[in-house]
Order: sequence, then structure tokens, then C-alpha cells
Amino acid sequence: MANIVEPTIFELSSPGRRGVTMPASDVPTTDLPPQSLLRSDLPLPELAEVDVVRHYMKLSTFNYSVDGGFYPLGSCTMKYNPKINEDACRLPGFLFSHPLQPAETAQGNLALMYEMQEWLKEISGFAGVTLQPAAGAHGEFAGVLMMAAYHKSRGDTRRVKMLIPDAAHGTNPASVGMLGFTVVTIPSDPRGNVDLEALKAACDDTVVGMMLTNPNTLGMFDEHIEDVIKMVKDCGGLMYGDGANLNALLGIVRPGDLGFDVMHFNLHKTFSVPHGGGGPGSGPVGVSQRLADFLPSPLVDIVEEGDDEIAPLYGFVAPKHSIGRMKAFHGHFGGGLVRAYTYILMHGADGLKDIAQYAVLNANYLQARLRGTYRIPYDRICMHEFVVEGRFDGSDVRALDISKRLMDYNFHPPTNYFPLIVPEALMIEPTETENKDTLDRFADAMIKIAEESQTQPELLHGAPSTTRFGRMDEVKAARELVLCCWLPEGYSDQ
Repeated sequence: MANIVEPTIFELSSPGRRGVTMPASDVPTTDLPPQSLLRSDLPLPELAEVDVVRHYMKLSTFNYSVDGGFYPLGSCTMKYNPKINEDACRLPGFLFSHPLQPAETAQGNLALMYEMQEWLKEISGFAGVTLQPAAGAHGEFAGVLMMAAYHKSRGDTRRVKMLIPDAAHGTNPASVGMLGFTVVTIPSDPRGNVDLEALKAACDDTVVGMMLTNPNTLGMFDEHIEDVIKMVKDCGGLMYGDGANLNALLGIVRPGDLGFDVMHFNLHKTFSVPHGGGGPGSGPVGVSQRLADFLPSPLVDIVEEGDDEIAPLYGFVAPKHSIGRMKAFHGHFGGGLVRAYTYILMHGADGLKDIAQYAVLNANYLQARLRGTYRIPYDRICMHEFVVEGRFDGSDVRALDISKRLMDYNFHPPTNYFPLIVPEALMIEPTETENKDTLDRFADAMIKIAEESQTQPELLHGAPSTTRFGRMDEVKAARELVLCCWLPEGYSDQ
């Protein structure tokens, strides 16, 4: 299919069209800046308001979204974002507040943040929570900083290596590397667990800790999680829990109770804050009691107790050995915290548990539907997601071809080529959002594509063929980035 090029906003322009007419100035004017600072020309497009609205509305329909269809992007938990969240974050008291206003004038905002800290502590089993980090990877960095600060405070400077399983998220070693620690990769065993013998060999008095995603990126809950944690702690290390897959555990398992010392939450995954498009993400971090004094500053706390007639007064406090501020102001308040707060409030304790149970049920149902058609390298009961191999005997079709062909069936592709320990990996996460009819349509499409790989492989190699744009040269796009904005022909901003 030929790629269709839409006219640019400049090409839609026509001289004399106006979207708005500005009134004459009713305040004194000032002189313009020196001529050397002024452009000689500024060729802005001229359009009526309706032209602009229609243009951008049309462009928006070219995007695939979780509101428009099934989005089984493994490990990213692309669930439906309830619209009540949008209403809540646009309430005037939240929308028009400013982070620099005095705390006594923003008590509603601070009360929400305080309750959010308390709720996340209850959900996770941790002693303290910071809401500052802007995303999951930012939360990872904050968590590793606290681990480093903890060992330093004890004068334990020998610890320079972090243990990371080969089924971890890719941001884990990046966060560790930013602090100059050495990454030691721990392999998985044949059932997708941490290999205990390899872990035992790596544990010594130079270990900072271990960063463990549980359930891991294979969708497996580690069958030896208590042994893993004990082994790391016995050598003096700390346990970091990557909370990206918390959606499988809500109301069932609390990572803090298992013995984890620190974990980041992805509010843009587990708690339905819109995910993708550059943000805003949100990555609060929970810690055990021994790391609570190292949390980023400030935290929200009750600074004056209330009673039956007077509400408590909320303010900011600084942990005793804080690693400092991780972000300007107080995290993504309206963009992340208010939405996630609304989501938790709407579900309640029982509803959060339902989220995990239905997410796990949906994943296992899809896995059962695809078993026998696709190879499942770690074939046991999964949690919220599972991984299949996107390749077939006697065919040169690969995972990328399968994913592109899924677009012709109006499904967003699952995650490709991750985790790295599975060849031609397709990582599928249905979330709790989807009903059985949607799951069946997806499974039917996957089974049909497997048949096409044998009978019509050229269909897959050329896919997608029904979308507005055909297959892109993704390698070229990655290596030859175009980072400047489009300008009219003959125009220079110099």
C-alpha cells in the first residue's frame, strides 16, 4: 500500500483567513526590540478555526490508541484510562493550583498527596513512600541512590556490584550504570526463575543488592522468591523490586511483606494514568523501614493534628538522611497523582484485587488459546503476561512480520524482541480491561497469521497492507533522525 501524504497546515493556508480577530490594544504600547532581534518575515499559516480543528482531528484518527482498540503491549500494561480520572484532575482546585503557593492555601492538594503516600504504603507493604519521581526509570534511579546511601552511611564501601536477572527490564542495568556500579547478570533456570546456583555464586560482601522484577518479563512469578531474597540479604545486600508488573499482585501479594527493601510504582501502568506519547509518567518509590530516612525530600506529612471539628494541617517534612530532591516541586501532581488517586478510590480494596485476578485470568486464557500454535518457551501458569516465539518451522516469517500483520487485523502489536532471552519474542499482556470477545478475536487473528505464515508468507512480509501507512524502514528512522520542525520552502529562521 502506498503511504498517503496529508497536506501540511501550511499547504492548507489561504491569505486573509483568520481564526480570531484581536481587539485594539487598550493599554499603552511599548517599543519593539532592536531591529537586529526581529525577523524580517514570519510566514505563519492563515486558516479559520474550523480548518485548524478539522486538520488536527483528522491527524488524531491516524493514531492507534487504547480507546480505539486492543493494545496488548507486554510489560507496559496499556489498560483503559477511565474518563472520571480526567474529570478529577481538571477540578479547579487541582487544575489552577501552583506548586509555589503557600502550603496553607493548598491543603486539599497536600491531603491528596498524603493519602496517596499512605495508600501506596498499604498496597505495597512498605514503611515510606515518595511521590517525586517522574517515571519508573526515574524511580529506579532514586531507589538505587537510596541503596548506595544506605551502605555509605554504614561505612560499607566495598559494595560495588548489583545483581540483575536476565529476565529484568532493560532500564535496571542503565540505572545501576549511572551510579558507577557493576552489573552482574544472573541467568534464569528452565522454568523462568532466578537460577539459585548462579545467584549463590555471585553473592558476596561486594554486593550492593539485587534488582528483581517479580513477576518477571516472562510473566513468571519466581517460585523461589523467598530463597532469592534470603540469599541476597544474607550477604548484606538490599532487595530492589521493579514494580512495573505490580498489576499482577494488587491485593494478593505485598512486595514489602516478601522482604523487598525498595520498589518503584508505575502509576502510568498499574493505576491507569495515560501511558505513552512522552508522558507524564509517574514513578513513586516505596521503601522498608531501614531506608525510610533516605527518601527524597520533601515528603508530605501531618504537621498539626486535627480533631472532630478541625482538619489536620498538612505540610512538608525532610527525612533525616534524605538523598535530596529528585524533581522540581512535588512530582507529576495533576498529570499523574490525581488520576491514580481517583482510580484507587473508585476501585477500593476489593476492586484492586479484582484487577490483578482478571489480568492474570486474561493472560492465562490467551496463553491457552495460543498453545500449540505458537511455541511457549516457559510453559507454565503465567501472571499478567506471557511470551511466545514468533517463528515457525519451515517458514522465514519472524516476530516483526507477525506484528505488522496484526495491524491489518486492527490490533496493536505486542512487544517485539523482548525479553532478550527468548528468540523472536512476542510479549503479550491483555490487562484486566479486555473482555472474552476481544481476547478471542485477538487469538483468532494470531492463529490465522500462523496459518498464513505457511500458505501466504508474502502477506506477512509486506504487512501492513490495510493501514494508512505501509511498513516503515525502522532502522533508517532510528539512524537518520529528523529533529527539526518543517518550514515553508525558501524560509530560513537564521
